[in-house]
Amino acid sequence: MSADGEHWFLLNASPDVRDQVQLLNGHPPAGMRHVPIEGVVLTDAEIDHSLGLVLLRESRALRVYATPSVEAMLARDSKFLAVTRAFADVQVTALAPGVATPLTLRDGSASGLAVEPFTVVADPPRFAPGAAAGHTIGLVITDNRGHKVIYAPGAGGLDERIAALMNGADLVLFDGTFWSDDELITLGIGERTARQMDHLPVSGPGGSLERLARIDAGTRAYVHINNTNPMLLEDSPERAAVTAAGILVGHDGMRFTL
Repeated sequence: MSADGEHWFLLNASPDVRDQVQLLNGHPPAGMRHVPIEGVVLTDAEIDHSLGLVLLRESRALRVYATPSVEAMLARDSKFLAVTRAFADVQVTALAPGVATPLTLRDGSASGLAVEPFTVVADPPRFAPGAAAGHTIGLVITDNRGHKVIYAPGAGGLDERIAALMNGADLVLFDGTFWSDDELITLGIGERTARQMDHLPVSGPGGSLERLARIDAGTRAYVHINNTNPMLLEDSPERAAVTAAGILVGHDGMRFTL
């Protein structure tokens, strides 16, 4: 995300971060080992959201925004922070639920963006079962022009508190990992339900589709979609149901301009 189209921040750092960086435009000409990222904002310490930190080690200086719980897991449990710090100067800015934190550029100047975490229903990663509170969050993202974005790629519920944050937002990006609660079990490739893995399924009573359909927001889109989710198929009845509710299905390379 960027407030000016030139200085970019990542929301989480996935294993395909190199491909994501290549899609950016408007960044300064690349020099030797140049990484056109001003910072990374983490919603959790899950491997698919944080492994990219290690791949960004060539930046030599990296600013990370995370809750103290996420920072501790990256340092103590996955060791991703320790590995990255062996190659780069990594500064971590602490995030706290309910507190808006401005994002700054590498030179310390204002980026025009701020993030405010909110808690979501979730268990800590399997490799850090004793993680403290704040291990998984969603984000309210604002810019200096008054835009508001809600980002929650991993959430086991969508209650009235979160719905209230979403109402009036310019853009809502919400967890669309699984279509049904028993998706992996039915396919024979898993033993746990979506809810047991802290992902609210899209369909069914209490699913995210019926909740998001009632949200008054500019654009609503599903992200973090598992490759087993049938709504990825453009001609499927599942995609038709999502489209009928006025919600988008995210795809690689999708861009939003507010």
